[in-house]
Amino acid sequence: MYSFKNDYSEGAHPSILQALMETNLVQEDGYGGDQFTKSAIELIKKQLGSDKADVHLLAGGTQTNLISISAFLRPHEAAIAASTGHIFTHETGAIEATGHKIISVETKAGKLTPADVEKVLQDHPDEHMVKPRLVYISNSTEIGTIYKKQELTDLHHCCKKHHLLLFMDGARLGSALCSSQNDLELKEIASLVDAFYIGGTKNGALLGEALVLCDDVLKEDFRYHMKQKGALLAKGRLLGIQFQVLFQNQLYWELATHANQMADLLRRELQEAGYSFLADSPTNQIFPILSNELIEQLERKYGFHIWEKVDDHNTAIRLVTSWATKEEEVLAFIEDIKRKSII
Repeated sequence: MYSFKNDYSEGAHPSILQALMETNLVQEDGYGGDQFTKSAIELIKKQLGSDKADVHLLAGGTQTNLISISAFLRPHEAAIAASTGHIFTHETGAIEATGHKIISVETKAGKLTPADVEKVLQDHPDEHMVKPRLVYISNSTEIGTIYKKQELTDLHHCCKKHHLLLFMDGARLGSALCSSQNDLELKEIASLVDAFYIGGTKNGALLGEALVLCDDVLKEDFRYHMKQKGALLAKGRLLGIQFQVLFQNQLYWELATHANQMADLLRRELQEAGYSFLADSPTNQIFPILSNELIEQLERKYGFHIWEKVDDHNTAIRLVTSWATKEEEVLAFIEDIKRKSII
């Protein structure tokens, strides 16, 4: 069975495994004080075009969201998120377990707009309710859509106007920035949000996310928050080595581009075969609508998520491609779709 369930089914890019082996017996300081982590941070700052941001390496996306948002907010403050947002739907109430309410908003295409934010502020006018303080977005979103430069700029201005923090979940940021529809650069994101992260787990690393703190106020004591919540790894080198490899020779962008190309191939062939999609997702997640009978056939040979019932006879599934997705497997899936039966 070949899996299109997610973009972390495989281990890590061979270059990362090789680097981990080659440096295995090199003695280094712990907790991110090693040469590899320092080098990785400098490489990321170079990509940002600025030395002003603080960069911290953490193990996973949920951990990064939890520590960041809980550190940024005071006890009475809340986060605004799309109803499809990862912190609202897939993190076991991690943010709310720290005492911070998530105010969810039904959105178009999984993206928040200034109008959405304004409506939340109107609905939370005083101290009898939680105070909206942080706007959480993800790029790409949970349904594979991306924020264009003007959309992010508009949100930036809205947040500045109302003294709100803008935080971007970048678990699939590589796929978003390498999308054919993207018009944003990494350095522009750093100028438009208060904090964001560059996802490694879903783009070729064994594990790891690179959190970028752009707002000076958010930088203070952040390593204390990391240590208190178990995120300051003694063997921090394991994260540093991976991000050093990913950003040394543009490997990060090459892997994201490959994932997108495999999704583009799936999307194009499915469109030509007459299938429609639940969302216009130009990244490595696509959501074709198939008949229930065909889905039952495909499940005998492929792994994927059943996403949303469309009607009594048709359902949207989620297909995710990765840095390691094989073109021959994509073509085999397409052939089985066209044949509408699994032999």
